[in-house]
Amino acid sequence: MTDTLAQPTDREALPVELVDDAGRAVGACSVAEAHLAPGRLHRAFSVLLFDSAGRVLLQQRAAVKTRFPSLWANTCCGHPAPGEPVTSAGAVRLSEEMGLSTALTEAGIYRYHAADSRTGRVETEWDHVLIGRLDNGTPRPDPAEVADYAWIQPDALRDALVDNPAAYTPWLAGVLDIAEHAYVTKPATP
Repeated sequence: MTDTLAQPTDREALPVELVDDAGRAVGACSVAEAHLAPGRLHRAFSVLLFDSAGRVLLQQRAAVKTRFPSLWANTCCGHPAPGEPVTSAGAVRLSEEMGLSTALTEAGIYRYHAADSRTGRVETEWDHVLIGRLDNGTPRPDPAEVADYAWIQPDALRDALVDNPAAYTPWLAGVLDIAEHAYVTKPATP
């Protein structure tokens, strides 16, 4: 009898849900295919966590990422499988990438298109922005996914995005706007 080691998931082969201009599911293809130029509009999610001081948690994407490697981004992001609820998929990726668990809620949609000149890949995404609050816990990032992480005040992040935009993913500013608006205007829970 021989033992077989679990093989890592080839994330580029996983299916993504293609959507139309209104965000309705219209099919599926692989992650890799969706990100080939000129890109195919597909469902994605971006998680942004806040702490009790109002800071947001960023990650620096690992150098091996196929799209926008080594750039600073929101807490984590990914693609739900076709038909999978985005908050469930976001919770799984948050655990996989950052070693964290917290409740997530949808803050809004950020639709964008961005080309990565370094890798030749593109992002054409119907991006569900998910927010959460982290009061306890320390990130334990997967080094295959995340090179570094940092907590930063939203105003300082906006300044950094203006001063050095090349250090950040092209979707971060839009995700921050939607997430912060929802987080600030969210009614306090009793």
